[in-house]
Amino acid sequence: MSKRTKKVGSAGRFQARYGVKSRTRIRNVELQQHAKHVCPSCGHKKVKRTDTGIWQCRKCGTKFAGGAYIPVTEVGEHVKKILKGEIEASEIIEEEDESENT
Repeated sequence: MSKRTKKVGSAGRFQARYGVKSRTRIRNVELQQHAKHVCPSCGHKKVKRTDTGIWQCRKCGTKFAGGAYIPVTEVGEHVKKILKGEIEASEIIEEEDESENT
């Protein structure tokens, strides 16, 4: 038998239901979610998702909270920069307003 999920990947389980756009979005999210990510502690590419928002490095055992589907979100990066004092919160709001207008 031939492979039936070459184009659709993990979203092939939905077959012809829910529409192409929805299945494509699910496939893209699941590819990111199931990939191995870089550990913030040791730097190895061994981080896997253990539960919603919980990530664990399989090399050093570090467990940390992150996004639901990716360990580091854009909002989390902004918060780290604000806490370090590299940028102010007002700068982020201005950047978001500019990107919405274009």
